[in-house]
Amino acid sequence: MNVLIISPTQLGIGGISQHIQGLTNFLKKHNHKIEIISSENTFTIPIKGLKNPSFMISSFFKSKFKKNQDIVHAHNIPAALAMKNSQGKKILSLHGIFSQQIDQLHGKKTANISKKFEKNALDWADAITVVSKDAFDYYSNLGYSVFQIPNAIDISSFTSNVDRRYEKQIIFAGRLSREKGIDCLISISKKLSTDIDLIILGTGPEENKINDLVKNHKNIHFFGYQTKEKTIELIRGSDILIQPSLNEGISSSILEAMVCKTLVITTNVGGNKELIIDDKTGFLLPSNSDLFLEKINYILSHKSKLEIIINNAFTFVQNYDWDIVGKKYLNLYQKLLD
Repeated sequence: MNVLIISPTQLGIGGISQHIQGLTNFLKKHNHKIEIISSENTFTIPIKGLKNPSFMISSFFKSKFKKNQDIVHAHNIPAALAMKNSQGKKILSLHGIFSQQIDQLHGKKTANISKKFEKNALDWADAITVVSKDAFDYYSNLGYSVFQIPNAIDISSFTSNVDRRYEKQIIFAGRLSREKGIDCLISISKKLSTDIDLIILGTGPEENKINDLVKNHKNIHFFGYQTKEKTIELIRGSDILIQPSLNEGISSSILEAMVCKTLVITTNVGGNKELIIDDKTGFLLPSNSDLFLEKINYILSHKSKLEIIINNAFTFVQNYDWDIVGKKYLNLYQKLLD
């Protein structure tokens, strides 16, 4: 099977990037031929607000030269124009609720404009997939036929190495942008007890805020972009992964922490509610820095009592391995071709 994957991003530790890497590896393992159009091999303008529009235009022209594709698999709305321009059965995978993401990043006026393009993009697809139940309900209520296929991870590829730098070590790993709850993360950091060290991994438009933060707080450590292997080592070495997202699909960072047997504290939004059952596979909270701090302190003081939560999470996350999730994509591909 020839599959063309179109995505605004392919590399890095962000959720979409990791999804593309995992899907590509799974399909290649099953002897399918893969081509990718992404910002890493297509012209974009690396300025906030211009990167996605420039990718839409350049990927549109690049896709015209891709021939003999059985499946054209686009990820998120910026990839839809190139999908429309390509030959083959068309799948659009949404990694969140697009208009909500745009609202939080760029405001309601831009979100209202984006809704019109989103409607066109959804109409161009032969099949639509979403990663979370929230997104499934949202797009189903708009009248679309939607398949729910979650994000996944390749558990067998995880390193067993552990990188523990500090006695009490907590970690954030993800895109440094507003929708990931960076303002709440900064508030947590400023109030964090000095005997607790927070490692922050990632890149993004809010990176300058993190750089300013670490200048005045010796227990906050910004490591920037790290490879997948190093990210896993640091998560394994941490007591807690915190993720104060404002909205979320199915978070790769949370899945990774569950495999690494690192406790998760996250917000009660989107796909987080599917992965984390409060007090059973982790902890769900409102986006409130004081509540996060209270839970961090509780966990670090009662670690021996929380083994059951860690083990519950480890058992639960086995359902999100690419060997299981990848077959759902293959079944959908075959259904379209049949």
